Amino acid sequence: MTTADGTAGSGGGGTLDVFARRPKRADARRNYEKLLAAAREAFAEAGVSASLEDIARRAGVGIGTLYRHFPTRQDLFESVYVDEVEALCRAADELAGLPPWDALAGWLRRFVTYTATKRAIAEALNHDSSVFATCRKAINTAGEPLLRRAQDSGAARPEASFDDVLRLVGGVTMYPFADPVQLERVLTMALDGIRVRPAAG
Repeated sequence: MTTADGTAGSGGGGTLDVFARRPKRADARRNYEKLLAAAREAFAEAGVSASLEDIARRAGVGIGTLYRHFPTRQDLFESVYVDEVEALCRAADELAGLPPWDALAGWLRRFVTYTATKRAIAEALNHDSSVFATCRKAINTAGEPLLRRAQDSGAARPEASFDDVLRLVGGVTMYPFADPVQLERVLTMALDGIRVRPAAG
């Protein structure tokens, strides 16, 4: 939920609107975004044990500013997660104008980025929370139409469910890749497992 001064409060139950957490004021919003970027970087390097003081230092703000936006460590985990989900949902809209396969493949590449961030903090996320449930629904709402469109055009395997596709592509990030070339090669192989290519002739 969002507090009166526009900072993010602790997630409650019920119909929590996780996409309304960003502060309204420009200065507070800038600090919020810097803290999210710093937290994402720190969690990728050190996992969930990353120091909050280090995150504040990376963002160029005081520890008090961090706590005003994220009163608990769980609030910070969830906000980083929500930020990635928001980017994933925006990507679906941005890619919708492309040819069906290009739109789906482009979105699934973004999904790999999201999955890599989620894995860094997965052990700390409360998978039973309303935040997690709402984000999962938002991902499905954003991505499923891209798959259906690709299937309707004959570019994607008709028997593949959206869950099938997410499991296949998400599995690419099961183990970290030190070599981005290898990551791209493995991801391309996964996408080829979904794609239907026109018959030669």
